[in-house]
Amino acid sequence: MSDKKTYSPIGVFDSGYGGLTILKEIVKELPEHDFLYLGDNARAPYGSRSFEEVYDLTLECVKQLFDKGCHLVVLACNTASAKALRNIQQKDLPNIDPTRRVLGVIRPTTELAGNYTKTKHIGVLGTAGTVLSQSYPIEVSKFHPEIKVYQEACPLWVPIVESGKQNADDTDAEVKKHIDVLMSRSPKIDTIILGCTHYPLLINKIKKFVPEHVALITQGEIVAKGLKDYLQRHPEMDARCSKNSSIEFLTTGDANFFDENGGKFFGKEIRSKHLRL
Repeated sequence: MSDKKTYSPIGVFDSGYGGLTILKEIVKELPEHDFLYLGDNARAPYGSRSFEEVYDLTLECVKQLFDKGCHLVVLACNTASAKALRNIQQKDLPNIDPTRRVLGVIRPTTELAGNYTKTKHIGVLGTAGTVLSQSYPIEVSKFHPEIKVYQEACPLWVPIVESGKQNADDTDAEVKKHIDVLMSRSPKIDTIILGCTHYPLLINKIKKFVPEHVALITQGEIVAKGLKDYLQRHPEMDARCSKNSSIEFLTTGDANFFDENGGKFFGKEIRSKHLRL
């Protein structure tokens, strides 16, 4: 690790493992930067928790990342982005430190949604929390008021992925069920946003049941390119981020278990440390 005085990694937060699929793509775009990942595995999943719970848990973890030197934190979690981001940005940052920034994954995804759809009908697959928040329809309408958004909550998909059953045969029926429901809402859907960072690990199952003409949008590349663009537009923030090509991992759960499962999301072996909250 760099000298504490100069070590200022970009913080990446998720309720568990899913954010590692985002971090993997961010590292490709910004290989020289330092990163500190925090997975709140001990309290996952967030998808079924109330707005207040998600906000409280997310804020606590953001503060931990700030305390460890981060000036910029990415909420690589759709549920946290949907239920906590706005409050943290508007209520907490002005009091904690108005020069620090917290970004989410929903805005960059919805901003580019219009590039994919020709019919102006898109679907969103997400957790119950993300769907109930209406964040995707709200954000899409800001950038593309002509696009209609249809959503479907998939409450069991995160537990399936977290338990390593994403390739199991008995997962087919669960995946097919929700895709069929979503597609039944509009035959014109030609684009589906995977509105949860866990879902890329189910991509082979999802492709199996989604019509061939429907485009699937995963968030990793979009968020990574969006972050790179953000830093180019805010050179003062980029200057505050240390650049030693280091990556550290923290988990509120069991570090050995996190390492064993997290590598599947990150695409390579990882070594984490336990963080007690």
